[in-house]
Order: sequence, then structure tokens, then C-alpha cells
Amino acid sequence: MAQKPKLYYFNGRGKMESIRWLLAAAGVEFEEVFLETREQYEALLKAEAFLFQQVPMVEIDGMKLVQTKAIQQYIAGKHNLYGKDLKERAIIDMYVGGTTDLMDIILLHPLLLPEEKKRHIEVIGQKAKNRYFPVYEKVLQDHGEMFLVGNQFSWADIQLLEAILMVEEKCPDILSHFPLLQSFKKRISEIPTIKAFQQPGSQRKPFPDDKYVATVRTVLQMYNKVTLG
Repeated sequence: MAQKPKLYYFNGRGKMESIRWLLAAAGVEFEEVFLETREQYEALLKAEAFLFQQVPMVEIDGMKLVQTKAIQQYIAGKHNLYGKDLKERAIIDMYVGGTTDLMDIILLHPLLLPEEKKRHIEVIGQKAKNRYFPVYEKVLQDHGEMFLVGNQFSWADIQLLEAILMVEEKCPDILSHFPLLQSFKKRISEIPTIKAFQQPGSQRKPFPDDKYVATVRTVLQMYNKVTLG
């Protein structure tokens, strides 16, 4: 029996969460090793566990993969979530790139100074409403299919749902002007593996709290405050 993928990261979302979503959507069980102390991290660095000295890192199929996109592309390709040909893979990469840009804005939020967080929520809402969600609404309208690419469930669908849910946590009414995205969210959420991942007790992580941020700063020795500038 093949070993379960093993995920090395913090006990929180960050860059690993989209990898968790992808594995869960593919119906793949995985194990997690949480980074909790600087000493643990340095021991793994000494053991050359992390190429480029960075996480996320996923042990899978005899490999130790870093670089989020490389990990996601491997998982998506292995589990038939990466289109049927080169053109579809390019389109999936493009759509995933857009949702990644949006989610990176949201991932910044827990690291901001308290007085900047309200303004940042407004930025998240504006970016989602004016730049990103109109694109996917139009894709669904023009494409006329249940899924974003071809007529097959893919990595692009998984990550768009994740992005929608992340934005809704900060801007609950964000889909009010996007009826096709509302239907998309409902439809994709009913896929059994996706539905299971959204249930209490799954390996899906909550929005980062202060304890998570403190752990990341300590392990990675990030003592500077992030500001919006």
C-alpha cells in the first residue's frame, strides 16, 4: 500500500491550505507534521528536508516537494484534475493564478497591524468584486458548462471555491452580484469529497488567529511587522 502524503507546515492555512484542499478533493488521505518550534525547524533544515530552506513541503511518492505550484501541479496531474491536454492545462494554470493572487491578499490579513485590518478588508472586497470575481462570472457565462475548463472537474474549480469561501469570511455578501458564482459555489460544494472537507473535524484549517501568527514568526524568525505601506 502506498504511503499517505505527509505535509510539513504550520497548524494553520497559509500556503499549505490550497494543497490540503486539492488532496481532499481528490479523495487522498494525508498526514501532517506541524512546525511548532525554531529548534524543530532547524533540525529539519540540517537534515536537508526542505529544498531552498522553505515550506510548504510535501513528501509524496518518494519525493520531497517544495514550491506550492509544483506540488499542486503534481497532485492535480496525478489525480486527473489538470485538464485533458496542454491547452486546458494552460487555462487551468491561468485561472488558478488569478485565485492565487486574490488569496495571497487575504493571507496577508493576519500579519497586519490591528489598525490596518479594517482597511484591508475593504481592499479584499474591492479586489474580489472589481477585478477577480467578474472574470470567473464571465467565464462561467461564456463557457456554459458546470466547470471552469472543458466539461470536467479540475484544480481550477477547487481553488475558485476555496477563494470564494475565503473572501466570504471577510465580506459575507460578496456574491450578491454574481449569480453564476453563487450557483457554482453550491454545485461544487456538493461534490462528496469537497462536502466532507467542509465538515467539522476535517483537516481544513480555520482562519489564522494570533497564536498561529506568533508560531510562524517564532519558527521562521519573522519579528518585523507587516504593514500596508
